[in-house]
Amino acid sequence: MMHFIAMAQPGGGGGGGSPLSFFVPILLIFLIMYFLMIRPQQKKQKQHQAMLSVLKKGDKVVTNSGMFGTVWGINDKENKVILKFGDDLKIEFLKSSIAGKVDKD
Repeated sequence: MMHFIAMAQPGGGGGGGSPLSFFVPILLIFLIMYFLMIRPQQKKQKQHQAMLSVLKKGDKVVTNSGMFGTVWGINDKENKVILKFGDDLKIEFLKSSIAGKVDKD
């Protein structure tokens, strides 16, 4: 019976590995998430901000809701854009709701 008790007890050495072997996989997971998720999103956001900053009257744009219109006015102080739809319909939008410019085909 003493033989079984001695086998069940942990050995004298082997502390469980170095702390470096624990942090390396966590660091690798963080780096993979950064390069696959965070960095592309930041790049896309910078491109969107650059597009909004060069927006001018007469540009044809599409909103996030899928509405196509022409920029009729821009209010940078309030971060708003007035879009013209048709001949006499003008609607005010936040600049951030502009999804992108439309090519003038």
